[in-house]
Amino acid sequence: MQFQMISKNPDETARFYCELIGWTADANNALGYREIRTGSAEGIQGGIWPAPPQSPNFVQLFMAVDDVKSAVQKAESLGAGVLIPPASLPAGDEMAVLHDPQGMSFAVWRRSS
Repeated sequence: MQFQMISKNPDETARFYCELIGWTADANNALGYREIRTGSAEGIQGGIWPAPPQSPNFVQLFMAVDDVKSAVQKAESLGAGVLIPPASLPAGDEMAVLHDPQGMSFAVWRRSS
């Protein structure tokens, strides 16, 4: 569905990639999230999110699902752990963040429209 970069300096990260490979970044939203448009019809779009102080920088994949709560329950039954439980976002989307059984974080997401 999309990628997300977690960065301790999201403005600098956005500036670097925008200058390097021509992405555009838009932080005009209630959460300060930097929505990234790669300018390519191929692949996926993404964004840059501020990292919490205790977190390293990392990249995270988001998978589109029809039902976030059901996807979380299934993931847990397969050995995943929940980092951020299912939550509604200001625009009406729903998401949850998990660790897979090997410890890699990923998110499940349902768009509101």
